[in-house]
Amino acid sequence: MSAVLPVYRRSNITIARGEGVYLFSPDGEAYLDFAAGIAVNALGHGHPHLVAALKNQADILWHCSNMYRVPGLEKMAERLTAACFADKVFFCNSGGEAVECGFKMIRKFHHANGQPERYRVITMSGGFHGRTLACISAGGNDIARKGYEPLVDGFDRAEFNNLASVEAAIMPETAAILVEPIQGEGGIHSATAEFLQGLRALCDKHGLLLFIDEVQCGMGRTGTLFAYEQAGITPDIVTAGKGIGNGFPLAACLTTDKVAAAMTPGSHGSTYGSNPLAMAVGNAVLDVMFAPGFFEHVREVGAQLKSGLQKLASDFPELFSEVRGAGLMLGLQARGSAMEIVEKCRAAHLLTTIAEGNVIRIVPPLIIESPHVEEALGIMRNMCEAWV
Repeated sequence: MSAVLPVYRRSNITIARGEGVYLFSPDGEAYLDFAAGIAVNALGHGHPHLVAALKNQADILWHCSNMYRVPGLEKMAERLTAACFADKVFFCNSGGEAVECGFKMIRKFHHANGQPERYRVITMSGGFHGRTLACISAGGNDIARKGYEPLVDGFDRAEFNNLASVEAAIMPETAAILVEPIQGEGGIHSATAEFLQGLRALCDKHGLLLFIDEVQCGMGRTGTLFAYEQAGITPDIVTAGKGIGNGFPLAACLTTDKVAAAMTPGSHGSTYGSNPLAMAVGNAVLDVMFAPGFFEHVREVGAQLKSGLQKLASDFPELFSEVRGAGLMLGLQARGSAMEIVEKCRAAHLLTTIAEGNVIRIVPPLIIESPHVEEALGIMRNMCEAWV
């Protein structure tokens, strides 16, 4: 019997190594990786620039306390904030930690501004924000919440993409609104630009903070650094994770000077957050993502993949009903069992994953090229033809 806590449904495939957009079993069988560690390996596996940065830093310094200045931390903070709405950033180790930091910022901000009674956050149906107690309390995933009651107080649910529902949930204690521009775990549902713009207007009207969770859809996955940019809005807090470290534990909570002013020394912290190894890898990721043409490439290859999936859904309407998402964050709505399709793809050496609502989630590395798209679509088409 395994000594590992049985909280994952693991397939019986063993992964020994990775190279580019492929993973390999111990006996050398190659798998085209269109799951990317659940949208984590944005730059694929074994990216030479990232590997070199990590190895170089490993010879210099692994960890030191945040009591001291860390050059890599300051460099990454400056680069990331210069590229988006934010003035300040807190680095941590996981998306859940980044979301928790956002919750604390919300409460601290209103407390510092003389309104400590404002602590409640409006969240969305279908949302997912991590697996800490506060995160599952904020999220709408019943499986993640079951057995952990009583949940953390302070969260009120509204209907995703329904502005009237959000407005009806606002009360005197409301402090912020939390939303994912594209719901990942929730089934690859996209917020409309009008909905996000309406949330910004509601926040301005009622003195609320707009908290955008981009742990999964951020860092270039939809073809811009952050997905919120495509709605033309400015948030107050944004979380980033997954692709920001390409597999090295790293996440970020970004905010404005206005909100950051409430976060005084000792009000938050992390032992491992922003350690030199993480900062070396994070800066290397930014080197690649901020290179000319990177986001344009994501948009182009994403359009090719989405078009191919739409053709697949059209040709096999008995298997698929809809294609959703943007860039390289796509979902294929299955009519039957999404897990069965994922398993058939895996048997054909194409790795995908699932999302809530019987959806096949397709989130490949952002460095895939046109031939990889055609390879994946070919595998899926052959699977469909053999099945029906």
